[in-house]
Amino acid sequence: MRAQAYLYSLAFVLAAGLSVPAAAQDTIKIGELNSYKSQPAFLDPYKKGMELALDEINSKGGVKGKKLELISRDDGGNPGEAVRVAEELVTREGVSMIAGTFLSHIGLAVTNFAGQKKVFFLAAEPLTDKITWQNGNKYTFRLRASTYMQTAMLMPAAIAAHAKRWALVYPNFEYGQAAAEAFKTLLKKAQPDVEFVTEQAPPLGKVDAGAVAQAIDDAKPDAIFNVLFGGDLAKFVREGNTRGVFKNRTVVSLLSGEPEYLDPLGAEAPVGWIVTGYPWDKIKTPEHVAFLTAYQKKFNDYPRLGSIVGYTTIKSIAAGLAKAKDLSADSLVDAFKGLYVQSPFGPFQYRASDHQATMGAFVGKIALEKGKGTMEDFKYVDGASVLPSDAEVAKLRPAGAN
Repeated sequence: MRAQAYLYSLAFVLAAGLSVPAAAQDTIKIGELNSYKSQPAFLDPYKKGMELALDEINSKGGVKGKKLELISRDDGGNPGEAVRVAEELVTREGVSMIAGTFLSHIGLAVTNFAGQKKVFFLAAEPLTDKITWQNGNKYTFRLRASTYMQTAMLMPAAIAAHAKRWALVYPNFEYGQAAAEAFKTLLKKAQPDVEFVTEQAPPLGKVDAGAVAQAIDDAKPDAIFNVLFGGDLAKFVREGNTRGVFKNRTVVSLLSGEPEYLDPLGAEAPVGWIVTGYPWDKIKTPEHVAFLTAYQKKFNDYPRLGSIVGYTTIKSIAAGLAKAKDLSADSLVDAFKGLYVQSPFGPFQYRASDHQATMGAFVGKIALEKGKGTMEDFKYVDGASVLPSDAEVAKLRPAGAN
């Protein structure tokens, strides 16, 4: 009897053991981490965008007959915690790749993790140029237009202002520092006699907006380059409006035309600022109309730029998986090099040379419509048009990064 019981037990254990891989074969696990608690304005819509893309892909049978399973974690807005979470996703959850991050210093920490552990990482949102250039590695790719790219998109307007004296204001962490450096380098190259009369770099989320606005006004600049976003941006705009800081001054600003940052300002939106952003209600291309219709039907809400980033992150992963020979990190890297992806902004490519996507951004001016900020006189700028050549980025990336 004992021998028979043992055989039954052994058969049960073997059957149970075999059932786990069989179930696992039905799905592809994607690990995703982000600063959901600290940056909800962008990341709540981002999560909805991912959900919409997953629904579309899985309703059509997934990728190669396997459904995509997203396992998301909060990174706590901390680089150390982000690395711990990334490690957990890979070792405990058994994900085939990782994606996400929002803040640039966290994106850099996960980039380093991916390079050391040889894990495929798609950086969705962090904008610092170091992710694909100075700190780039074989296993890291990036979706959004970088600080350099978006600053270059604003450069024609900055040059056309013919302003000699510029003030800069940016959050004092990797993203802000990178954007300010890119702006100074590009403008100095185009206009050698330019002067940067003040740089205000408050800590992220802790701007003393009145003091910053006053310091800029006291420096008497002809124009202002702004990199603040979120709550810091709203406070700065309100204090600047009160003090007349923006009056008769050209202001060029990263991200300020994105609905997640423009909408909270309401009628206080800074009319005339030249910005990168997302005029969701005015883009009439077939790709965007299809996305907008599906998004509004599912969520009964309008998309923000985060929605586009989340949606396109998952669409990129699906396209890469479809092209890859298998789920190994090296196979995913090979698949993403030169990968073409369809997005609500139209088709774009992940460059083989630096792993940067060529998805662009909209550039235009802030205007008021019915007491609410919007964008006017906008155009879409293809990311490929503002990126350095392959030969130039080869000098920026570490040896062996490709």
